[in-house]
Amino acid sequence: MSLSHFDAEGRAHMVDVGAKPETHRRAIARGRIRMHAQTLARIEEGGAHKGDVLGVARIAAIQAAKRTGELIPLCHPLGLTHVAVDFALDRAAAAVTCTVTAENIGRTGVEMEALTACTVGLLTIYDMVKAIDRGMILEEIRLIEKTGGRSGRWVAGD
Repeated sequence: MSLSHFDAEGRAHMVDVGAKPETHRRAIARGRIRMHAQTLARIEEGGAHKGDVLGVARIAAIQAAKRTGELIPLCHPLGLTHVAVDFALDRAAAAVTCTVTAENIGRTGVEMEALTACTVGLLTIYDMVKAIDRGMILEEIRLIEKTGGRSGRWVAGD
């Protein structure tokens, strides 16, 4: 399989999607951040010095999805129709899981938007509580599912 972001001479280029049909596209990305149990407790009780950590991280993730085309050099700027960001606290693992769903109706997928949003959401959590826990670990950031386009549905593990 060839890499679509390179031309026949091996030069990077933005893929021409002009002839592709518009379809409903959706991508789900997930990742998590592990931390000390006390840090998670501070996030959960809303006692972090900078305020509502998960609320700010949700807004940051949505903004990141909208700006992915500016951050990743060969990504197309997309008109997103929906971005949802959910956080789940795992007390046993002292972790926060971020799940992002991005959607559009367009000629190219929204995988990069979902992955970028997930990463920025987790980085925002790190930024907001790093004063009490600099050893946090971002991990398992990955695409979970994508639908739409010529390749149809793909699910992690398939």
